[in-house]
Amino acid sequence: MLTFQKIYMPFKIEELQKAHIAYEQFKAHNPQSHHERYIFPFFAGSYFTYRKVDVIRVITISKSISNTPRFIDIGCGYGDFLEKIREYIPNAIGIEKNGDIFYTFQKPIPDFIYSTPIESFEKKMFDVAFIGWMEPGVDFRKYVAGSTRCIITTFDTGGQCGINGGCEYEEFGFEKIASWRTPSWIDVNSELMNKFYTDSLLSDENRKQQLAKLRTAHNFWYVYTKPQISSKIVADLKEWLKKEESLNFGRYDFESLLDECGFHYKENLPMLAENSRLWEVRL
Repeated sequence: MLTFQKIYMPFKIEELQKAHIAYEQFKAHNPQSHHERYIFPFFAGSYFTYRKVDVIRVITISKSISNTPRFIDIGCGYGDFLEKIREYIPNAIGIEKNGDIFYTFQKPIPDFIYSTPIESFEKKMFDVAFIGWMEPGVDFRKYVAGSTRCIITTFDTGGQCGINGGCEYEEFGFEKIASWRTPSWIDVNSELMNKFYTDSLLSDENRKQQLAKLRTAHNFWYVYTKPQISSKIVADLKEWLKKEESLNFGRYDFESLLDECGFHYKENLPMLAENSRLWEVRL
């Protein structure tokens, strides 16, 4: 049986190469659809879990600021989430400071991804900065805060933030206007391991059900804006949320796996407090 190692950044190229060998071995066993996305998120997905509804919310916020918003994804990796954003904002760009991840595996760098740290990036003003990952112990908030009017972050409660929390932006003159909870890729990974890859559990349905009741979700999406634009964004987001559940705007194929693992849209998990449903927006 293959074993899987959770890969976190920062990393050494040698570690990535070993992980990539395990990734190729995993694929050679013809796994079920989208499993690699949550078992090897670096190569096949992202370090946060999202649905199309998350993308549409980000687009709604962005276009509340401008019809042609300037959007940057900081720490975009190979651009998994960024590519979804670019379907709606074609001029959106990304920053991935570790360009070696492209060269090592002979992946071409798209012309919309820049291999440079945010600290060295050419000074520009953006409407929206998205931060799906910030390395533990790293704090580049002041650089982000100085170059955008809106910041959307995802972070987990396992410490994926900067030196002093690193996920809050009020001290830089921003207001937190919205938040919602989703499972992290670690949550989904754990469910996959329990459901499909742990031999002792495969024949014990009662044990699997017990573990399912312990499901939690510890990834948080926060939206920060400059005070001057907060009220309009809140109003536009409220208007969208009235329509969100009734409109058929589609979904991504990999969302079926989130449902199978017990992380449904608007589900209230037993381990969460009341009125804390997944994907429920708090304004």
